Amino acid sequence: MPEVDRERLIQFFTQPGTLSGLLDELPIGVAVLERDGSILLVNGAYESLTGVDRARVTGLRCLHSLRCDFCTRDCPVFAGRSDFPIQQVKGNIINRERKKVPVRLTVAPVFDEAGEQVGVVETVTPVSGPDDYDDPEAGSYSFGKLVGKSPQMDKVFRMVPSVAQTDSSVLITGETGTGKDALAEQIHRASDRADGPFVKVNCGALPDTLMESELFGHAKGAFTGADQNKPGRFRLAHGGSLFLTEIGDLPLNLQVKLLSFLDDKTIYPLGSAKGFHADVRVIVATHRNLEAMVRANQFRQDLLFRLNVIRIHLPPLRERGVDITLLQDHFLRDFRNRFNKKIVGFTRNATDLLGEYHYPGNVRELRNIIEYAVNFCNDKRIHLRHLPAYLHQVSAVPAQEAEALPAPAPAPVPPPTVPEAPAAARASETWEDVERRMILDALVKAHGRRGRAAEILGWGRSTLWRRMKRYGME
Repeated sequence: MPEVDRERLIQFFTQPGTLSGLLDELPIGVAVLERDGSILLVNGAYESLTGVDRARVTGLRCLHSLRCDFCTRDCPVFAGRSDFPIQQVKGNIINRERKKVPVRLTVAPVFDEAGEQVGVVETVTPVSGPDDYDDPEAGSYSFGKLVGKSPQMDKVFRMVPSVAQTDSSVLITGETGTGKDALAEQIHRASDRADGPFVKVNCGALPDTLMESELFGHAKGAFTGADQNKPGRFRLAHGGSLFLTEIGDLPLNLQVKLLSFLDDKTIYPLGSAKGFHADVRVIVATHRNLEAMVRANQFRQDLLFRLNVIRIHLPPLRERGVDITLLQDHFLRDFRNRFNKKIVGFTRNATDLLGEYHYPGNVRELRNIIEYAVNFCNDKRIHLRHLPAYLHQVSAVPAQEAEALPAPAPAPVPPPTVPEAPAAARASETWEDVERRMILDALVKAHGRRGRAAEILGWGRSTLWRRMKRYGME
């Protein structure tokens, strides 16, 4: 590309007061490329979506920044074509957290006054992807990622279509692990905003000092280190939905700012007096008792009134009766497909034990239990011995049903946990026995997740897998 064209293109998009500020104001990701696909600049939304740092990707080929499956498949820029129409496609990118994000991608050539191509503009918009846990076999008992046929869940399922068709604020309550995130996403997907972004913010995961900038954005120079405008999550959710989970952890000063937004739909970035009208539906969730927090002066009553327009409560799993069996079968189908196992079901005793447990971690805990069991089961059915040991400790299992419980270490299938060996037994243990027990103990603590078990042991993943193979523990 001639140097003069490159300079013209840079000036066109970066002159102060012209398009440079506009690009950062846009709620969609934008990248300006040279004709060969080298990046000249990206905006704030592009950084947020892909996780890249604009200063580090300048000059790189777009392929290495966006990491989209379209790049090597049909992209005219990557193919070196100079004459192509505007391309609008759906694809997937891999962000810097190694997560696949479905996007809508637009690639358009930029021409000068003489009709000569001087560069390329690329826009990236997140779109809703397919559910990770869509389960056709659950049939009418599933709603997106939510599964259930109890009267309580049936009531929730019947509410969602009506709730989705409005723009009113929604407050979702329920214990941890009941599926509040999945319900919020399902409300978004069932609404007219489904093609817009669904932006999630965990109010308890960010320090108070960063929360305001993260939610409302900041202007260049607002504080030390703010060397560029940042759009904020409200602006990124423009045209879609913003889901604020753990709303009870939102600091009081930001509760005022959120209340102001709910009143006039205008956000004011930190350090800027210029407002931006954001078309955003707000959905919040919490496991806390907000009324009690109001009485303790920890949550604003006027904000609670404003958020509590539509309230949906998700019941704990222990109160959902038949849903436990439905969910355990649902998760079994999911994990046996993922792990390529031939498991067809549960023994009667295993089903009884799962039905008696009280599930303080609710659906999330049941999912982890089934994942653990599928990991360790090499039989046709999941027996008691494949379930985590703590279930046996908190549930009363009749002695005559202790069928499989224990099986002292029949190789190659290990018991789910290894109790502390008696002193007499330890004396005869070999190092291999000790190491095998260490691995099993770590796997139990990690709920069957090998990566986490390797961290507990202080080993690399490859080391753990090599030693599990040595001991026949695959």
